Amino acid sequence: MTLKSLLASSLVLLGALSTAFADAAWLTNFEEAKKVAIKEGKPMLLDFTGSDWCPPCKALHKNVFSTEEFAKEAAGKYVLVELDFPRTKQLTAEVKAQNSALQKKYAITGYPTVLLIDAKTGDVFGRTVGFGGWTPRQYLDKLASFKNTPEGKAALVDEEKKADENRAKALAARSAANAKIKAAVDAKDFDAACKAIDEVSGGSKLMAALNKASASQKIDPANKERALKYMDEAIAVDGGANGAALKSMRERIATGAATAPAAKPAAEAKKTDKGA
Repeated sequence: MTLKSLLASSLVLLGALSTAFADAAWLTNFEEAKKVAIKEGKPMLLDFTGSDWCPPCKALHKNVFSTEEFAKEAAGKYVLVELDFPRTKQLTAEVKAQNSALQKKYAITGYPTVLLIDAKTGDVFGRTVGFGGWTPRQYLDKLASFKNTPEGKAALVDEEKKADENRAKALAARSAANAKIKAAVDAKDFDAACKAIDEVSGGSKLMAALNKASASQKIDPANKERALKYMDEAIAVDGGANGAALKSMRERIATGAATAPAAKPAAEAKKTDKGA
């Protein structure tokens, strides 16, 4: 064998080893995974995901779960279980039934939701929802911060209670702001509508621009220039994946064929992405 062919073979082998090492072993049969976890004395990590349609699910998998760092460390600490809810990928009837039952049992309302559970009792002692932009190290540290103890479980309950309270407050504030927007639009007061829109936008420039374009057309349909100004702002903010759709909508507004679409509040948009 020549030196060149030997090097080529080595590179192929190293590449295969690297790929295999980077992919953690995810089980899909919950009961089998439970047996393994009990035998090895490990907690179970359940990933409720929408693998082929959910953007934050894909981001969590790409940036954390499929990395070598996660695979290397997580395999020694947890038994990993993927509970998928795809839209195009086919699952067996048994897997679908299993995943749906676990979704109901653990009251999963959005994707991705990751749970750490005690394999023997099924008790949840750790939970993450969505993708927070974590690095593999940050996510591993977050998982490690959850403790399978009475105190750890109580802390998780307190944390989720506070999160529910914060969501309720945010919903109330958003409802009040939406009422202000409607009142301003009904009164044909564009400045007041813009102020209320800024309150409900949560810092999202895209949502603010789209809602201002929508309010402008509802208040004064003849003022296309103002509506188009805000559509241009929306395109400037998100000219990537949604660029074509936004430009098409802009063109329809310019020709009088359509009104500007109202955008969802940021929290609702994220909830939709998570499959809630």
